[in-house]
Amino acid sequence: MKKILLFLLLLTTLFADARPYIGTHLGIYNEKFSEIDARSSSTLANIKIGYGNREAYSIEFSLDYLNNNAKIFSSAPSANKDGKKIGFNISLVKAFDFDIYALPFVKVGFGSGVQNIDRKLQKSLAFGSFQLVLGTYVPLNRYLDLEIGYEIKHISYEAINTITKKISYNSVMNTLYFGINYRY
Repeated sequence: MKKILLFLLLLTTLFADARPYIGTHLGIYNEKFSEIDARSSSTLANIKIGYGNREAYSIEFSLDYLNNNAKIFSSAPSANKDGKKIGFNISLVKAFDFDIYALPFVKVGFGSGVQNIDRKLQKSLAFGSFQLVLGTYVPLNRYLDLEIGYEIKHISYEAINTITKKISYNSVMNTLYFGINYRY
């Protein structure tokens, strides 16, 4: 019981100046697959909610919407590209206050999602991800800040059923994004 109380006391001191925030960002991504010679690149939109201190620690929950312009998983003759991707991510953020106007940060997190595909035996494909983000917050005032970041995301896709065997794919996605956050 003492350890639980000590842990809760530590958390309350860690987030003493914490506030909730919401944000959004838009970016472009480039996804490269490791097992096959395939690439995908297009646009990404993200909305997020978080809780924390802009100058220290925070936790974020985000929802990604990726537009896909490549045909990698779909095999139906009528499909000219794979469907959209939707992903949910949880990230821990550590920002650094060096008494300069910008606040550099590091984000580490994981996520999961689904992509629509057009195959005889599958209509969707689940995936899991691990991401690392390097970026900076540029505070405009007490409530608003711009966010500029570069994200590297490792994605593992669910196995594709080809009737004779199942094939799994992994990829690395590089994303450059710009966004805005509103802190309450």
